[in-house]
Amino acid sequence: RKLEDYEDYILSRLKEGTTNCVVLLEEIQAMGYKGQMTILRDFVRVYRQKPNKQGSVRYETPPGLQAQMDWGELGEHFVDGKLQKLYVFVIVLGFSRMKYMEITTTMNLEQLMKCHMNAFAYFNGVPKQILYDNMKTVVIKHSPTEIRFNRKFEEFLAYYGIVPKACKPARPQTKGKVESAVGYLKKNFMQRKLEPSLIKMNESLQIWLDNVANKKPNQTTKEAPIERFNYEQDHLLNWNERPMFPINKWTQSTVSPQGLIEYEGKQYSVPIRFKGVNVKVKQTLDHHIEIYDDLECIASHPLITGKAQSLTQMDHYREKEKKEKNVTTKGLATHHDSLLGPKVEQRSLQVYEEQSKAGETK
Repeated sequence: RKLEDYEDYILSRLKEGTTNCVVLLEEIQAMGYKGQMTILRDFVRVYRQKPNKQGSVRYETPPGLQAQMDWGELGEHFVDGKLQKLYVFVIVLGFSRMKYMEITTTMNLEQLMKCHMNAFAYFNGVPKQILYDNMKTVVIKHSPTEIRFNRKFEEFLAYYGIVPKACKPARPQTKGKVESAVGYLKKNFMQRKLEPSLIKMNESLQIWLDNVANKKPNQTTKEAPIERFNYEQDHLLNWNERPMFPINKWTQSTVSPQGLIEYEGKQYSVPIRFKGVNVKVKQTLDHHIEIYDDLECIASHPLITGKAQSLTQMDHYREKEKKEKNVTTKGLATHHDSLLGPKVEQRSLQVYEEQSKAGETK
């Protein structure tokens, strides 16, 4: 009878996919439920399917030695005004089970590095080793005789004194701690009512980590991760004694009269109105360049490979054609002025480095 007034609400949440009784109890208690968890579990049990579990032996590591990292796929969600795929970066310290997680819209190399640095800040330290599966951004070859890591990512880890370790192919239980953490996130955090904003979701995730996930006793250690972390943190390597690892490469270039900039011997187009302007060029980790006038990105191109010498976009020249068709005496003067290029403030590349680093921290 205590549950009767809340059964319709519970059934609606079950239809949405929320079957975690801890989450449901929190929600109906906020609505006035005074009963116990047992009544709720008895009601929900008939709607749940119990997975077949296969036991495995946990490999325990000493404090500060190793962490396990993996991505989890969260499916499609309506976030920031559009439907998009979401992923979660998860890293777990082996000894304490202390977890850091971050929801993203991409799993590319640049995002992977940013998430690592956010995790290092959260732990205020780094482990000596990190265990990975065979994701392409980390491991480019794994055979019985050779393991080859992505060179850029290996440089990133070496910068912080970390040695990468690769799981054997098709053996996800090797990194069971992080696999368990991904499952826990999906069953608990992702079944809560979350605001449709990536920033808000990560803010809620931070609160959940601090107040729930890292305070819940682990089934193997029988202790809360935060309690064991207080001991493990002293064994982590320092990470903030050097500047943050530079993810982006910045250079300068001047737009030619033909509306082109030169980068590493190749030419790329920008909108023709920027001819004569000094611009900043950023090379990203996904093999693209972005071209900036002040802090505005005015063009983006994939890096040229092979024998091609230039890459242009027709949209960059259409505004010139339009002006020439509608030229007047007054318009001619305006057009003439535009050919001289806008006057822009000259900034040091350090400003752009700092702008990039601002996006790497929360």
